[in-house]
Amino acid sequence: MSQLNVNNMVGPIMRQGALAKAVFEAAEVDNPGKKILVEDKVAYVRIQTEDEMILRQETIEEMLGKPFRINQLEVDMASFAGRIETNADHVRFYYTKHL
Repeated sequence: MSQLNVNNMVGPIMRQGALAKAVFEAAEVDNPGKKILVEDKVAYVRIQTEDEMILRQETIEEMLGKPFRINQLEVDMASFAGRIETNADHVRFYYTKHL
């Protein structure tokens, strides 16, 4: 039996563009001490870290340089890894069990 490629990586999968860049930059600010990985897949970008990622509306606004509402994230988010919890001012990607 072959070994499945399992991991605890979580985060958004974004369409290429200014918002994806801002989300990556916000992920680095909002998750201090965590290594944020980016996989450029040409049409989309996978932004991920291990176990948990927080993205705050205020940080994304700063990175974009314009007003932003957290529900606008859904427009450019094609998918995500892990579980997702959304609030008015932030979104959290996480796993409850470790693989």
